[in-house]
Amino acid sequence: MAQSGKRTAGQGRWPGKQCVDPFTADFDMLQTQPVSRSVRLNGFSTCLRLEAVYWGILERIAAANQCSVSAVLSYVDREVHLRQGGVRNFSGLIRVICVAWLQQPPTSH
Repeated sequence: MAQSGKRTAGQGRWPGKQCVDPFTADFDMLQTQPVSRSVRLNGFSTCLRLEAVYWGILERIAAANQCSVSAVLSYVDREVHLRQGGVRNFSGLIRVICVAWLQQPPTSH
């Protein structure tokens, strides 16, 4: 998720209010397209459907951990079962993890 270009305050679609444009200069609507991938989570095959932007973030998380996206997903699946007893909406959990990771990226060692 590149954030090139400055976001400017100006008259947006909110009448009578100044707003900061939430769209980055290089915003690509293709990032909103859902992408389904077959993944193996701790030995079980399943299909995970996420918007393209989240697959990109997962690739960054995997690269930071020097592992595959499947390994990241398996780790999350295992940890959520150990910590919380599971989760009903795994796709939603992955989206939140991606956003949380971007909000507070790990420090470099």
